[in-house]
Amino acid sequence: MTIRVNLDLILVKRGIKLTELSGAVDITLPNLSILKTNKAKAIRFSTLDAICKELNCQPGDLLEYIPEE
Repeated sequence: MTIRVNLDLILVKRGIKLTELSGAVDITLPNLSILKTNKAKAIRFSTLDAICKELNCQPGDLLEYIPEE
């Protein structure tokens, strides 16, 4: 099972840079970068909530389930 974080796609669609999002949601740039590059092993609901509020999206817009083959 793989969960992909599509933060990079949403940022491009919204025309927002990672540094702007970092300041708006008060999450460090390195932590957001880990999410953006799909290197995160977990995400707090409070982090997911803050990102969704700022980007006006649903958690399902950010997270994608990729079944194993």
